[in-house]
Amino acid sequence: MEVLAVIPARGGSKGIPRKNLVQLCGKPLVAHSIGHALAAARVTRVVVSTDDIEIAEVSRAFGAEVPFLRPPALAGDQVLDLPVFAHVLDELQAREGYVPDLVVHLRPTAGNAEADSVRSVSPPAQHPYRVFSIGEDGYLHPVMGHLHPEPYLLRRQDLPPMHYYNCVIDVTRPRTIREQGSMTGRRMLPYVMGGDDAFDIDTPRDLEIARCLLERTP
Repeated sequence: MEVLAVIPARGGSKGIPRKNLVQLCGKPLVAHSIGHALAAARVTRVVVSTDDIEIAEVSRAFGAEVPFLRPPALAGDQVLDLPVFAHVLDELQAREGYVPDLVVHLRPTAGNAEADSVRSVSPPAQHPYRVFSIGEDGYLHPVMGHLHPEPYLLRRQDLPPMHYYNCVIDVTRPRTIREQGSMTGRRMLPYVMGGDDAFDIDTPRDLEIARCLLERTP
């Protein structure tokens, strides 16, 4: 089975400038993703999608392929994963006739023939039953009020298990991207991770916390 790991790593970043090249534990962030993909036993190919020449050079140095650069139109802040992954699939097929069986973001996991994709999820730090929106009327409205009249008053042990998408692992079939025009499709299998196993680095504060957790832990 051909399992293609695609690592999106554009050059622009507003939260942390040049985020993909920022050092963490002695390596740029993009290198950590590459390392996970290369270490995954079922991944057969690792490709970095980037618009940036320096990121491309660093990615190659750490063992990934960068067979082409991403066009500027797919490197903006508002561009979603779908057109980026579609571009990689289209280019690989046009240039090499290469069509993978699965497309993975970072690392693979198990699935079944009926699933369109696999998404990694974790228990939320704050339960959605205790989350409110503030309406135009200025009042608090419970987000989960459609499931319970007063969800925020339930005891912790009575709250139903819920999970959020932590963006760590994405496994998608090429046909889900092409035929459904979606990175997920309609049938998503969960890959459940612990709450401490996922951490987003989007701001300088996030980066400092990650460094504290990973670099300063004896």
